[in-house]
Amino acid sequence: MTGTGTARPLDAERGTLDKAAGENFPVAPFFLPRAWRTDLMAVYGFARLVDDIGDGDLAPGGADARLLGVSPRDAEDRLVLLDAFEADLRRVFDATPRHPLLRRLQPTVRRCALTPEPFLGLIAANRQDQLVGRYETYDDLLAYCELSANPVGRLVLGVTGTSTPERIRRSDMICTALQIVEHLQDVAEDLGRDRVYLPATDMKRFHVQEADLATKSAGASVRALIAYEAQRARDLLNEGAPLVGSVHGRLKLLLAGFVAGGRAAVHAIASAEYDVLPGPPKPGKLRLLREVGVTLRGEG
Repeated sequence: MTGTGTARPLDAERGTLDKAAGENFPVAPFFLPRAWRTDLMAVYGFARLVDDIGDGDLAPGGADARLLGVSPRDAEDRLVLLDAFEADLRRVFDATPRHPLLRRLQPTVRRCALTPEPFLGLIAANRQDQLVGRYETYDDLLAYCELSANPVGRLVLGVTGTSTPERIRRSDMICTALQIVEHLQDVAEDLGRDRVYLPATDMKRFHVQEADLATKSAGASVRALIAYEAQRARDLLNEGAPLVGSVHGRLKLLLAGFVAGGRAAVHAIASAEYDVLPGPPKPGKLRLLREVGVTLRGEG
């Protein structure tokens, strides 16, 4: 960290955490106990930064690369950055990490007895994004979601001390569904990054070519494909929803918000007649609140 000054590490940390306000779901809502909010924000900081590295969305200036000990020559190499980030993550468990977001994470890891595996999964997913841009089958996509999404739910259960095998199973369904929904919302953006998260076998089934995803508005075949994938996400959300009824108090409200957010997003996609190409269909607040109520009542 030599030569970075005092402001730059703080700016790197703050800039990443500020992105929480733009997420689809509240990261650490006000109604949670303060300790949970602190720990969830620490986990979010890790997850957001690793995604920013994988997507090439780091703040300009190279502060994060310097903090991770990456030379200016390699500061644009995402795989090098991910390797350095993984090395710094491992310091969380047995030394003192370099990056301020990982130093923020260290007390959470110790307090909640979190293991490296979920964090390593998120890094592996972003490493895979640099190497794999297409998925042949739905099962291939599910295997990717096992790395890119499911660790987040497992970390939430770990932070709140509520992990059980059955809750993890339900959580994985919800997280995979949320990842699929996000992919459906971001088809055009992902294509701009040379990534397609719609399974190739499904594209063939619905007679969709990649060129069809690059148009300003979706044709009938693309809409039918998006509707098919959206139904899969809806089914996963419904299968995972009993997780909400298995917990109590403020955690129940938090998990209901995750499920409701996914359901509301699927509804927004349907309301756009499955035309996701002009931009991500986003649900309104009233729809989200309605879905929260339905989920809390177990009516979904």
